Amino acid sequence: MNNTTIVKSQDVMTDNYVTLNGMSTVSDAIDAMKKHNTDVIIVDKRTEHDAYGILVLADIAKQVLAKDRSPERVNIYEIMAKPLISVPPQMDVRYCARLFERFGLAYAPVIENEQVLGLVGYRELVLQQ
Repeated sequence: MNNTTIVKSQDVMTDNYVTLNGMSTVSDAIDAMKKHNTDVIIVDKRTEHDAYGILVLADIAKQVLAKDRSPERVNIYEIMAKPLISVPPQMDVRYCARLFERFGLAYAPVIENEQVLGLVGYRELVLQQ
């Protein structure tokens, strides 16, 4: 028998993210990221039937800075990824890592009952075990 301890996404998730409305500007997102020392914005659902979105620093660099767009004039909803790929709190972190690799993810929110509980990224998967 294998007595391997299962480490679940809820065991390693962090609360190092900020939640903003999709109508917020990229400038607002940058300010929030600086203030909370995070690389991730979870974009809130507009209605109960909507989906969460995600915005990371790479999105801002590639879609705003590299294209010489003004952060004050670009709304988050224009550059975020939506719908996002999430993981359940009981998922084994080994499967999280496989999911990240397969879909090219760097982060995934931990969602249960339509509520964001936390965030899992490579840092949490590797260093928090």
